[in-house]
Amino acid sequence: MTEDAVRARQGVFFALAAYSFWGFAPIYFKSVQQVPAFEILAHRIIWAFLLVFILIVGLKRLHRLKPIIRSPKMMLRLTIATCLLGGNWFLFIWAVNANHMLDASLGYYINPLLNVAIGMAFFQEKMRRLQLFAIGLAIVGVGIQVVTFGSVPWVALALASSFAIYGAIRKRLPVDSISGLWLETTLLVPVMLGYLLFFADSPSADMTANSWQLNLLLMAAGLVTTIPLLCFTAAAQRIRYATLGFFQYIAPSLMFILAVNLYDEPLAESKLVTFVIIWSALALYTFDSVLQRQRNRRLKKSAVQEPIS
Repeated sequence: MTEDAVRARQGVFFALAAYSFWGFAPIYFKSVQQVPAFEILAHRIIWAFLLVFILIVGLKRLHRLKPIIRSPKMMLRLTIATCLLGGNWFLFIWAVNANHMLDASLGYYINPLLNVAIGMAFFQEKMRRLQLFAIGLAIVGVGIQVVTFGSVPWVALALASSFAIYGAIRKRLPVDSISGLWLETTLLVPVMLGYLLFFADSPSADMTANSWQLNLLLMAAGLVTTIPLLCFTAAAQRIRYATLGFFQYIAPSLMFILAVNLYDEPLAESKLVTFVIIWSALALYTFDSVLQRQRNRRLKKSAVQEPIS
């Protein structure tokens, strides 16, 4: 087996690990659901900040932070991205523990289609016909739920849009994922420490009064944040980003299965109709991506075989 084949196989393993970890993450948040969502968010940010800092020091990447910190323009854009990410994390935690996991799943199904739309609107990326049709189908799915059933899937839309806009901002920032995560948590740490020290009034806010089991669970929020990110980064370094995109449906699919089969969330008719339409849109989007990859391969092969005159 060639070195490239080994790296590709490792990339697939890391991609499966990253998206599976994200898909099973609700089990962790359910295990600490007695703690308020904003308090869980605070622990997630604080412990991730400490853990990622140890990684950066261990990997000798501190020098990568200086150009970013010294650029006010980059720090402003990173701050905006951080606010979107913090809001997304909070809403996800709240959705899981308030029995809206199906809405969270729907949001992360919608996210890839929203990414394509943002790419067209802001990055001048060309849209193919099937991609446009898939986006239109997703809009129809949400519209049917709003008009026919009178319910707006606001949790799903907020999760999808906040993460898509965050991704669009981060795409233009020359910051690697580990350094970026540390800077994002650094910006939020003062707010979260202030909340825990002066505003949090739940029984779990005082860690000295908690059981060691609960404290360990709260500290594990840092691992829940960093482990899948490290796996994702390792996968992105070993396989093509387009290939990596095919794994992104694992996480919302696992959330869907957990919500229906483990946590008994009711799958109302309005949600089921929307899910079916979004799944159809994603099937079209995936089919189009496969076709495009095959076309690109044929073009490359013909270019290589074409004799030089």
